[in-house]
Amino acid sequence: MSGSADAPQAPADQTSANIRTVIDLERGTLTGRTPVELLTDRVTAMAGSTGFVAVHVIGFTAWMGLNAVLPHPFDPYPFSLLTLAVSLEAIILTGFVLMAQNRMTQAADKRAHLDLQVNLLAEQELTAILKVVCLIAETGGIDVSGCDPRLDQLLGRTDVKGLADELGRELAAADAAPATATASTPRVSSVAG
Repeated sequence: MSGSADAPQAPADQTSANIRTVIDLERGTLTGRTPVELLTDRVTAMAGSTGFVAVHVIGFTAWMGLNAVLPHPFDPYPFSLLTLAVSLEAIILTGFVLMAQNRMTQAADKRAHLDLQVNLLAEQELTAILKVVCLIAETGGIDVSGCDPRLDQLLGRTDVKGLADELGRELAAADAAPATATASTPRVSSVAG
């Protein structure tokens, strides 16, 4: 039964498959970029480099130095032309950085949605496994009801919306707490349907 999609894989094979899946997802994100996104990525990579800073430091120093020693400076102190050029560059670079951050946020949101979907599927699978284990235990004459008082809750369907609502309330209450209160991590109890 080799080659079957349902056949169990060795852990190393599964790890390799997972790595290939992640690489394929990343490659899809990178190859799906528009020309503007490619330009944005190149500009932000260049602007975030040490060379970019070094060129600017050297350029600014040369500009100010030349204008300080020339008998007829082309941009005398307070260097209005330099200030204008730097301001325009800052505006343009800010636009590129914000576009890149926007795209990165969209990619992070997509990954978060994928993570949530995988987590929900894993929770459903674990609940199904727990039900099978309980059935096997009961068939063997083992009373599983006394094993864990949360067992009935764990066997039920997880109310994701209820969990999100409760988390929102807990976080809002923590934010509304007076600043003099000691900081603590809000506790979220499990909500099962």
